[in-house]
Amino acid sequence: MAPTAVHFGAGNIGRGFVGEKLSLSGYEVIFADVMDQLIESLQNTPSYEVKEIGTEGEKTTKISNYRAINSKTNESDVIKEITKADIVTCAVGPNILKFIAPVIAKGIDGRESGKKPLAVIACENAIGATDTLAGFIKQENNTPKDRLATISERARFANSAVDRIVPGQDPNAGLNVTIESFFEWVVDQTPFKPDGPPKINGATWVDHLEPYIERKLFTVNTGHAAAAYYGYNRGKKTIHDALSDKEIHDIVQEALQETSHLISSKHDISKVEQAEYVKKIVSRISNPFLEDVVERVGRAPLRKLSRKERFIGPASHLAEMGEKIDALLGAIEMAFRFQNVEGDDESKELAKIMKENDAKEVVKKVTGLEEDHQLFGKVVEIVEKVKKDTK
Repeated sequence: MAPTAVHFGAGNIGRGFVGEKLSLSGYEVIFADVMDQLIESLQNTPSYEVKEIGTEGEKTTKISNYRAINSKTNESDVIKEITKADIVTCAVGPNILKFIAPVIAKGIDGRESGKKPLAVIACENAIGATDTLAGFIKQENNTPKDRLATISERARFANSAVDRIVPGQDPNAGLNVTIESFFEWVVDQTPFKPDGPPKINGATWVDHLEPYIERKLFTVNTGHAAAAYYGYNRGKKTIHDALSDKEIHDIVQEALQETSHLISSKHDISKVEQAEYVKKIVSRISNPFLEDVVERVGRAPLRKLSRKERFIGPASHLAEMGEKIDALLGAIEMAFRFQNVEGDDESKELAKIMKENDAKEVVKKVTGLEEDHQLFGKVVEIVEKVKKDTK
């Protein structure tokens, strides 16, 4: 009998990256999602295709060893699968972790004594996402207080860093997913000692994850979002179009030079190694075959402007060090200008916050920066400028 992996979030990343890697590693993948139509499609379709696109060409892989459960209407079935599963993963978005935690908690608590602990790995664009999920799972309303002391006998929680670009999809693609060929899935192996981590083809297991998470977040995500926000504000359609504009390309490179200085200063990553990484990343996000539209990459500006995210995170560290942050401040300004974008609720909420609050209150609400932080005043100036321009 094949090992099983329950994956929350049957969207493009779920099917095209995490679910694909688990399936190709020999797991039967059980997709759990609340989207009725998506789950019905998975239940009624025996296979789907993942098409990888890169500079070297295209490769298509057929995925068939999966099932799907509606976690909204059949929660008990999901819990039952978790009691027997080997792995639980998720790609639902950091804000949704608190909603899937109760179901995972019940599944963990129902596992048989002596069974190998469940491997829980959140695959989100956020630092310490599995820790966040574990925190919700361990809350008293989700896990009984008398069971907390022994929870490590039933589950182990490992943070991870995931990196793979999933562009906007053809509306007629059905369940098929087009995705870039490059990927990185780095997972903390220390929670699984001494027995070792589960077998996942393509995963890289490390003892110290933070350098990989910050390098990815402050390079890939910073560069991608900066290109999107500059591109949006200057009328570009795709990330490729934005980075084909020399001025935008140079601005993004400058922002990544600033974050590279932080990464090399903070972690055991040489300037040469980081420069090569930046070169590779800019080439990846510039890929014309991905046809990645700027509105898709820029969506959810409130999350992307938050305290530990791709702009405020590195800029706050650099400000504390007294280092240059001009290009990051420029990207932050462009992100604040990403308002009332069709199909993006956060951009509409940002516009509302900007309209209803003074600049200082906006910065506190959106970025979480403390008023006495070195970066606070600089961001207040940006917000005042944007407010003035949007009156």
